[in-house]
Amino acid sequence: MPHFIVEYTDNIKEEIDILTLLEKVNSTLIAQNGTFPVGGIRSRAVELKHYQIADGKEDDAFVHATLKIGSGRSPGEKDKVCNELFEVMKEHFACLFEKRYLALSMELMEFSEGGTYKQNNIHERFKQS
Repeated sequence: MPHFIVEYTDNIKEEIDILTLLEKVNSTLIAQNGTFPVGGIRSRAVELKHYQIADGKEDDAFVHATLKIGSGRSPGEKDKVCNELFEVMKEHFACLFEKRYLALSMELMEFSEGGTYKQNNIHERFKQS
């Protein structure tokens, strides 16, 4: 963990450079001074083809992100990473926000280790000798 999942409406796909956003997200998560193990970081994007926004009368768009993390981080660590990630999102979409109707949002989901199942050998690459 963490996992960053961003959903976006397909009416903006040509303008958003989603891969660059995911790179920025991973860089932000890695820069959290060991708060998250690098080998556990995942980011992904889901293009939405079926959606309804507001009254449906405009070509509205939205981008919604969910940051999923395991429990154990302090409130300060969670606030810091969420504020930084949302700033990344706002900066990334700033030009688009200026020229069209666009809703940006992000939520944090924290869960206990109970009920999660994982196997990951990527962590081995990042262990210090």
